[in-house]
Amino acid sequence: MPHAIWKGSISFGLVTIPVTLYPAEERRDLSFRMLDRRDLTPVKQLRVNARTGKEVAWGEIVKGYELEDGRFVVVTEEDFRAADVEATRTIDVLGAVCADEIDPAYYDKPYHLEPALSGRKAYALLRETLRRTKRVALAKVVIRTRQHLAALVPHGPLLMLEILRYPHELRAADTLKLPPADITEAGLTETDLAIAAQLVEIISRPFDPSAEEYRDTYRDAVLALIERKAEGGAVAAPEEVPEAWAETGEVIDITELLKASLEAARARTS
Repeated sequence: MPHAIWKGSISFGLVTIPVTLYPAEERRDLSFRMLDRRDLTPVKQLRVNARTGKEVAWGEIVKGYELEDGRFVVVTEEDFRAADVEATRTIDVLGAVCADEIDPAYYDKPYHLEPALSGRKAYALLRETLRRTKRVALAKVVIRTRQHLAALVPHGPLLMLEILRYPHELRAADTLKLPPADITEAGLTETDLAIAAQLVEIISRPFDPSAEEYRDTYRDAVLALIERKAEGGAVAAPEEVPEAWAETGEVIDITELLKASLEAARARTS
């Protein structure tokens, strides 16, 4: 079972639901060590005093906020809690919105919420109310030293807390060179769109993230390469692959490409 990272309560009107927060993400990133290339000995990263150059033990390190004049104010964990005691203990529900109103770009990090024994009925009430009304609850919560905007989302028997990005955390796309919204100006025809719609219809299926075709094959390939190198096997040099986005000046007949793609998709599903 993952380690709990927060304990508090959901504040929903006059209803309080004691809960524990657990990470819903399980990263399986490949872990690599930094080595001295001369003898392949692991390299240690030391924390040193910027003035003396001497190593500093973890127990001697504190958090500090730098003022404009260069001085530092030491801030402890007790200070963070004391700044707003209620905010650090509460998932404060602000309102509810239709789930499809939240742009996917705002979703950042998922967490699981487990109710205390005394809060199971209220937990189920909030979960089923959100499910039946097809809503998600918007809330604010302080995790560690930062306040987050979040969404409470029903997911099977579970209530998930989805951390949301604030608008200022998303970069505007107005500097990107994008095709016009008008299909004619973008060089498309209704025929192109009709063929593309048929292609999308053919490849549509229920979402199953555990399906073999969605497997992280690149991770598998890297592990296989590492295993071959560990056994002393030769590793072939990578083939030269042309840049997919390189400007060639060649005129592409997108309609013919769509038709060919449609025929290939039909052949695979027949």
